[in-house]
Amino acid sequence: MNDIRKTQALASWEKLFNQPEIRMDAEEQYEALLHLADEFEDQDFISPQERARLIEKATALYARSIKGIGEGT
Repeated sequence: MNDIRKTQALASWEKLFNQPEIRMDAEEQYEALLHLADEFEDQDFISPQERARLIEKATALYARSIKGIGEGT
């Protein structure tokens, strides 16, 4: 595994996590984060455990993002 490529991959994931693309809603951001995590594991940039942590982090963000929708907040 190339450490530079792994660092770049994780940096791109964190950037999307912290700064979603313009006009990207919470669901689109979540799906993109999951896709990247899968892609990074498929390319052996990250381990299955690292992928699971990224998915957990993305899921928590998505849950916070949609909390209150339908509750008038």
